[in-house]
Amino acid sequence: MTIRLPRAGGGLYAYEPRSRPAPSAPGGPPLTSRTVFSAAHVVADPYADGGPGGPAAVDWDATLAFRRHLWSHGLGVAEAMDTAQRGMGLDWTGAAELIRRSAAEAKAVGGAIACGAGTDQLPPGPRSLAEITEAYEAQLALVEGTGAQAVLMASRALAASATGPDDYLEVYGHLLRQAGRPVILHWLGPMFDPALEGYWGSAGLDAATDTFLELIAAHPDKVDGVKVSLLDARREIGLRRRLPTGVRCYTGDDFNYPELIAGDDQHFSHALLGVFDPLGPLAAGAIRVLDTGDVPGFRELLDPTVGLSRHLFEAPTRFYKTGVVLLAWLAGHQTHFTMVGGLHSARPLPHLVRAYELADGLGLFPDPALAEARMKNLLAIHGVDQ
Repeated sequence: MTIRLPRAGGGLYAYEPRSRPAPSAPGGPPLTSRTVFSAAHVVADPYADGGPGGPAAVDWDATLAFRRHLWSHGLGVAEAMDTAQRGMGLDWTGAAELIRRSAAEAKAVGGAIACGAGTDQLPPGPRSLAEITEAYEAQLALVEGTGAQAVLMASRALAASATGPDDYLEVYGHLLRQAGRPVILHWLGPMFDPALEGYWGSAGLDAATDTFLELIAAHPDKVDGVKVSLLDARREIGLRRRLPTGVRCYTGDDFNYPELIAGDDQHFSHALLGVFDPLGPLAAGAIRVLDTGDVPGFRELLDPTVGLSRHLFEAPTRFYKTGVVLLAWLAGHQTHFTMVGGLHSARPLPHLVRAYELADGLGLFPDPALAEARMKNLLAIHGVDQ
């Protein structure tokens, strides 16, 4: 069987999909050498009467089933993060319901879960530090009330309101002092969200890093780890070498994750990655190889996935969720390619075609024939005849 795929510049070419997926089996021993979270996407309800700008309509059964899929492979779930379209189709009301449901499901199956706490219930624009702190407090209380670990997410409101580093230290310091258990601090770069430009009170990343580390040094017992999403391996390596003992670095670098997780002769990174949504079984298998101390074997498994990840996260990076959901549909984890907020239209057809080809080459589809049939349906909608 072949499928005719369109070229970016026009014309079609014949592609022969794999006939079998790459070997993979759920379960296995717990992951031991690294703490690994997959940020997970939400499955939209395709029959809901909604659209861009309206409340998110979520298919809860399919959304929770996908989380059980990740837990079955030993991965933790990072919930209500940007992969779940937080702030890009999923508002705080929807995120709060997602956190409640996923945390309950995690308890039921014994899965690890960490959930994002931010300030997205606030209207856009500058706010007072007191309002921002209060918004953070409300979300932190909800997350901790479910029993989940909190991820303190970057705040658009704080980025729009802070006058300098001291404002960040004040707000975050207050939150860390009252947190019931150690949290994960999330530094999300502007390539993922342009509204976060100049976070930590400085346009320069060196000064911003110093402020970030000053906060952590003042509250090391309240910081489980930091999630860094700057797509800069050198900077992440420098940061993790300066972290206090016992504070983890969770890589959020979807361009350089194999080398960062493998580490060097001094330190390594744990992981909290959006790309582990489509890579879940393969990623878990690679970590289990790393658990045995076989770094070359780990790299042999995970290095070939970087091409797909770099494609999914290419600029504009914030639209990577479209490719993630496409692959979930092609893999059979959901029955449709529809996203909350209409974000399934955020990437052009050639981008989606290339994502399919790269994922098929890695053997990510449990049923390659199903993926091929669904891809042909998508192409037909765009006027590509087979």
